[in-house]
This record gives sequence, structure tokens and C-alpha cells, in this order.
Amino acid sequence: MAKSYEMNLSEGSIVKKLIIYALPLMATNVLQLLFNATDVAILGAFVADPTLADAAVAAVGSTGALINLIVGLFVGLSIGVNVLVARCVGANDKARSGRIVGTAVLFGALVGCFLLLVGFFGARTFLEWMDCDEEVIGMATKYLKIYFLGMPIMMLYNFAASVLRAVGDTVRPLIYLVLGGVLNVGLNIFFVVVLKKDVEGVAIATVAAQLLSAILAMIALRKSDGFSRLEWKNVRLDKRELIEMARIGVPAGLQSCMFSLANVLIQSSVNSFGKTVMAANTISQQFEGFIWNAMAGVSAASIAFISQNLGAEKIDRVRKTTFYALLVVSIVWAAITAVVLPLRYFFCGIMSDSEEVVALACRRLSMIALSYILGGWMDVLGSVLRGLGKSTVAMLICLVGSCLFRIVWLKTVFRLYPTIETVWWVFPVSWLLTVVIYAFVYFPLMRRIERQYAPKKENGHTMYETNTYSVDETKEINEENEENIIKNEE
Repeated sequence: MAKSYEMNLSEGSIVKKLIIYALPLMATNVLQLLFNATDVAILGAFVADPTLADAAVAAVGSTGALINLIVGLFVGLSIGVNVLVARCVGANDKARSGRIVGTAVLFGALVGCFLLLVGFFGARTFLEWMDCDEEVIGMATKYLKIYFLGMPIMMLYNFAASVLRAVGDTVRPLIYLVLGGVLNVGLNIFFVVVLKKDVEGVAIATVAAQLLSAILAMIALRKSDGFSRLEWKNVRLDKRELIEMARIGVPAGLQSCMFSLANVLIQSSVNSFGKTVMAANTISQQFEGFIWNAMAGVSAASIAFISQNLGAEKIDRVRKTTFYALLVVSIVWAAITAVVLPLRYFFCGIMSDSEEVVALACRRLSMIALSYILGGWMDVLGSVLRGLGKSTVAMLICLVGSCLFRIVWLKTVFRLYPTIETVWWVFPVSWLLTVVIYAFVYFPLMRRIERQYAPKKENGHTMYETNTYSVDETKEINEENEENIIKNEE
């Protein structure tokens, strides 16, 4: 039964399977954002003290970049798991896949315990480093402490979901998210509306929802009889697999951390404008997230596609997957932006009664949403490089094009023009720069990989999948092959 969820991505129509695979991922990401937006909306509308509504919204929003910074490195390791398991599927190596799954589950649990300690005891200190507003920092600290108490189960879910997606199964992680999300919304209403809690109610609801999703994902791994099967005998830290996982995952995690570090600095710049701008920034980010996370479903799909086809040594499908992923992500961006932008005042008005906050949120949303296509291309090209095993290259490009550039922008352009619009413009400009660098690296890399996988040995001669020989050369090689066959028969 479990096998029916798995998908061989190295055969059949690329476009059809890319869409089938990506749609549940897109739905997963968008639903996650919808549930997060519900958290903010419930806080803004039903918090017991209306005068604290904007502060509660700002408190939750101000923690996002910090959470991503602390968690990002280890979530990146789950990308390493995804790539390695997908390659095992392409190469039909079930034994190695079992070792990777067991290592991933145990390592995810250990990482979660480590993050629990770091996040719980360092919450207020980290927020102070970010210059969090005094009116907000108390609630933000309370939210962070509870959030990080649930980190072990969150890490387990991330690693388990990566394994399932690596074998082509994006349906069950979506189902588990929906079930957890419904629980999240119900508990939000219970804690905030009924029990009159504020940010701690939202945090507890989030942890409870992740617990349900993690339990269901682990059950799926145990019941699987395919490449995603978890066997207790494999639940150990296999040194070889852990190193390989780290080789791919650590650069991806460092990239996420550097992205988040730059965004922490950006958030600090936003914080300097006060709680009204902080609240507007948070509200806009909720709806920007729908566009970004829908596109992220396509980029995540490209990792599994590239990895499985590389494992199967089908390089032509690797190149086609890159093209189709860029095309699909463009269509997704256009479709969602066409809905979000015309209705931006309505959407933002749901989360705040302040006209000033809504107007600021809509200004940011217009600027960022229209340029998000660049972010989508950037994400796809980075995922393609990681799928090809060039995770370090992807990290370095991101470091230069997005992270370092954003820091330089804040230290130079923002100081010359200290407006909130200057802060917002750093995003599209850095995306464009990163896309250009990715393109310059991708095309020579693909030519090199094609040469690497093209040679095939046959009877002592090098043959090629593509017709690289002249007619005379081909005739000569065929004659020599016939002579070798006669000799072997004698």
C-alpha cells in the first residue's frame, strides 16, 4: 500500500510528473502560511486587550527571521537526506536508502534537543541583539521559549517529510500538515478566544500541531516497504552516510542561515521604525509568503527530480527538468500575484484595524510581489545545483549575491537614504544579482556533467550516447569490435 504513494521521477513525462509532484508541495507550503496567517489574524482580532493587538502581531512577526536563522542550518541537513534518498531511488539501492533513513531520524531527534536548549535559554538575548522594540520583546520572548520547547518533534517531522518526498511521495506530508493545521486553528481559537491567552496560546497550538504531524510521518516511515522504510536496526548514526548527508546538507543549511542572518539585520532595520512599521511588515510578509512558498514547492520538486535522474544517469532529463521548473515557477508566480495584488487592501485589512498599518503593508506587498519572479528563479536554480551535488557552490553564490550584498546595501544605500522603502528594495535587487550568477555557473556545469556521464566502455573502446564520431571513425570502431567478438568466440 505504501508503494502506491511513491513516484519514479526518472521515467515518463517530466512536465506531468513535475506538476503532480509539486502541487502537493505547493499546497503544503501555502497551507502552512495560511495556518500561520490564521495565528496572526486571531491574535489581531481576538486578543483580550485590544490595545495590545498590534504589539502581539509584531511580537510573532519579529521572531520569524531569528527562528529561521537558528533552525536553518539543521533543516538544511534534511535537504541532504532528500538528495541522497532520491539518488538511491534512481540507482535502485534500497539497502543504502535504509541506512540513510535510520541515520536521518536519529540525527533529527538529537538536533531538535540541541535547538531546544539553545532557543529556550537564549531567546531574550537573541531578541535584544536584534534591537526588538521594548513594547514587544516580552511577548516575543514568551513566544520563542514555547516554540523551541517543541523543536525535537519539529525536526523529526522535517527529516521524515524529506524522506517521503525523496521517494516521490508529496501527498502524505500534505495530509499530515492539513490534519496538524486544523488542530492548530482549533487550539488557537481555544487558547486565545476562550482562555484569553495571547502569544503563548498561539505557540502552544503550533507545537501541538507539529506533534500530530510528526507522529503521522513516523508511522508512515515504519509502515513503508519501499525506499522510505524505517527499520529500528538502522536507527543509528552511520558515519559514512552522515558525512555524505552533511556534505550536501550543511552548505544548504549555512545558506539558509546566511539568508536569515541578512534578514535578521533587515528586521533590525525595520524594527528601528517602530511597532507600526513592524506590524505592517509582518502583515505583508504573511501574504508574500503565499507567493514565495507556492514557488518553493516547485524548487523543492526540482531537487528530487534532479537527484533521481542523476542517480539514474539520465542527464538529458536533468537539463529538461531545469527548464520546465523555471517555466512552471513563472506560471505559479503570475497566477498567485494576479489574485493577491488586486485584493491586497482587503487581505491586509483582515489583520489590522489601523489604516496606517494597512497602507504600509500594501505598499510593501506591491513592491515585493511584483518582483518575486526573480526570487522564484533564484530558488529553482539553487535547488538544481544542490540536486547535482553542488551544494557548496550554491551556498557561495547565495552568500555573495544575496547575503553579503544585503548587508552591504544596509551599510551603504540605507544609510544614505534611511527610509523603509530603501530597506524593502534590497530584496528584488539581490534576487536579480543572484539569478545572474547562478546562470553563469549552471550552463558550464551542465556541459561538464554531460561529458562526465557520456562515455560508455564497450569492448575496450569508448562509446558515446551522443553521436560524437565521424562516419569513418564509427566504421573503424565497429570493425574493431567485430574482430574482438570473433577472437572472444575462438
